[in-house]
Amino acid sequence: MAEAAGVAAESLAGCRARAARTVLDQVVLPGEELLLPDQEDGEGSGGAGERPLRLNAAARSRGRVVCGPGLRRCGDRLLVTKCGRLRHKEPGSGSGGGVYWVDSQQKRYVPVKGDHVIGIVTAKSGDIFKVDVGGSEPASLSYLAFEGATKRNRPNVQVGDLIYGQFVVANKDMEPEMVCIDSCGRANGMGVIGQDGLLFKVTLGLIRKLLAPDCEILQEVGKLYPLEIVFGMNGRIWVKAKTIQQTLILANILEACEHMTADQRKQIFSRLAES
Repeated sequence: MAEAAGVAAESLAGCRARAARTVLDQVVLPGEELLLPDQEDGEGSGGAGERPLRLNAAARSRGRVVCGPGLRRCGDRLLVTKCGRLRHKEPGSGSGGGVYWVDSQQKRYVPVKGDHVIGIVTAKSGDIFKVDVGGSEPASLSYLAFEGATKRNRPNVQVGDLIYGQFVVANKDMEPEMVCIDSCGRANGMGVIGQDGLLFKVTLGLIRKLLAPDCEILQEVGKLYPLEIVFGMNGRIWVKAKTIQQTLILANILEACEHMTADQRKQIFSRLAES
């Protein structure tokens, strides 16, 4: 990792703009300006025809580019805002563009618009609930941001309840705002989480690992016991099994999986299956 950071630092010192396709899964540093293959002209890759990533109408015509965590729009440019590995996900239509983000290890969660998180209601102020999401400040949640909620039919939310919702407002200049409904007004699994179960905190990197489509850990955990589980992108997991003992076992397995190899996980799961 240190060698990769050194290479990135040398590249940043020599030329601030780098082609995104050449640094995918490599370390990028704050202040770098990204270039995309879609914006090269006839002079070939890596030459003078490569231009900084532009997010104007001409760029959108080649494919929509979505900026994820670690990247920031600055006018019509795309800048790196934190150190980490650059990741890219192709769009389903295959029309170019896609999602770019910086994968990094950080302790404090920074709210991102669209993230699904688990929060704890800490206070009620008028028609607004204050929810602790693990960020630098609490998020606000309106009582109307629940499915079927009206002025007469208010949701039964008390201080101390666990809330699973998503951010609709999250930027550095405004207070984060949560809702418990999707774009169609449906709860879609969001809302107040049940009273039973266990809430525990893990690293943000482990959450992303568990939510990956090809994650084998959840498949193995699901074979052990029947369970209910909720993942928050803010590093919180809520799990519930039939008994307290099973719930604690599942929580310990999920916490330990981050530092275990695939063979070690198989041994643990096989022992639990036998018992």
